[in-house]
Amino acid sequence: MIVRTLDEITDTEADIQTPNWRSKRIVLAKEKVGFSVHETTLYAGTVNDFWYANHIEAVFVFEGEGEITNKETGETFQLKPGSLYLLNNHDKHQVRPKTDMRTVCVFNPPVTGREVHDEHGVYPLVTEDDEPASV
Repeated sequence: MIVRTLDEITDTEADIQTPNWRSKRIVLAKEKVGFSVHETTLYAGTVNDFWYANHIEAVFVFEGEGEITNKETGETFQLKPGSLYLLNNHDKHQVRPKTDMRTVCVFNPPVTGREVHDEHGVYPLVTEDDEPASV
């Protein structure tokens, strides 16, 4: 059994901070459970372009409001507490928080914590045993 708190993760190497968002990685690939779990805050007024070409991501919004646009279809959806979006087709998307938006994200395959978004918003596929691979 693994029990963790966000306080234990804050300001450690599992707490990734950028100008647009902050992601606290609660469960990572090293746990060997087949997924990773993150608490991510997207900051109000930012524009975030992502494309998880190597991962499936589910995102549950539990605080704040914003919108997500499917960059392939142009469809835009409003996000608020209780919303969930699933990027089941490796969807290219843009998230625009109107207020700080706190979310819980689940990735499959799990991230290691060493991934960095490339110029397309993609995380490379990294396993615990190797270095990041390019797409």
